[in-house]
Amino acid sequence: MTSIRQPTRGGGLARGLADFREFMIIALILAIAAAMSLASPVFLTPENLSVVLLAVSTQAIVAVGMTVLLVSGGFDLSVGSTVGLAGAVTAMGLAGGLPVAAAVLAGLALGAAIGAANGLIVARIGINPFITTLGMMGIVRGALEVISRGKNISGLPKAFNEIGQGYLADIQHPIAQHPIVISLVLVALGDILLRQTRFFRQNYYIGGNEKAARLTGINVDRITIFNYALTGLLAAVAGIIMTARLGSATVTAGAGLELQVISAVIIGGASLQGGEGTVLGSFLGCILMALIVTSLNLLGVDIYWQRLIIGATLLAAVMIDTLGKRRHRR
Repeated sequence: MTSIRQPTRGGGLARGLADFREFMIIALILAIAAAMSLASPVFLTPENLSVVLLAVSTQAIVAVGMTVLLVSGGFDLSVGSTVGLAGAVTAMGLAGGLPVAAAVLAGLALGAAIGAANGLIVARIGINPFITTLGMMGIVRGALEVISRGKNISGLPKAFNEIGQGYLADIQHPIAQHPIVISLVLVALGDILLRQTRFFRQNYYIGGNEKAARLTGINVDRITIFNYALTGLLAAVAGIIMTARLGSATVTAGAGLELQVISAVIIGGASLQGGEGTVLGSFLGCILMALIVTSLNLLGVDIYWQRLIIGATLLAAVMIDTLGKRRHRR
């Protein structure tokens, strides 16, 4: 059976730190933060840190599901479109008079349904995840444009907007904002489940060698469908929070998010070939990507260069991962 690289559990301190992908990312984050604190006086201000954390919160929620998918050997290009459609459907429900709880449940159910549809097509029909989720991305984004007619949906109730704009226990501190708290809770829960529970740890074996996983009795199809449904659900959570934070649903919500999340997850240690990755590493990858974008803004780099840099970062991360795999095999 193909060797599967899982989270480090023991060993000497020096060796553990050397093999610990998350430790290297933390070191890089601290280095960037130290350099930027000298280059820009506003970098460490509460306002700027709040902007970074809020940007990370949406990506981190989606990254939890994307990590599980990549570990199992799959991925999802439709998450950005799902973010936008779930937020719009929730907003339309609220505009139509639905209670907040009912509108939110409708958005969450839609996200889970989109993800489950991806999983069924991949697991039962056997279509490649790239083709499946690329097609779903177009379908979902098209559905968003049809139902919204290209217009924002605003005038949402205060009780709903509180989800994205309020503070935990009315503590007026950047880290106590609801989006940040929710994302931190989901990241912590996702990391524990992927590391410690038998059900989620089966994804490492599926990603490492699917055929061998089937021979050992793992229900690969069921887990695959569950993973995609979970990712769709988490994308819907992110979409609802984004809509509440902005106070409106927009047709461009979530555009390009899939590229940002996949980049962060790969940088955090997951592999496109499956069998590797942790939710903590993906979260740190999100922070690193957000720091890069924020640093570019503070340094006055043209905003149109940001997508180029994000794409180049993703390509570099994939190349490093691929070359590392080849070196490992040798």
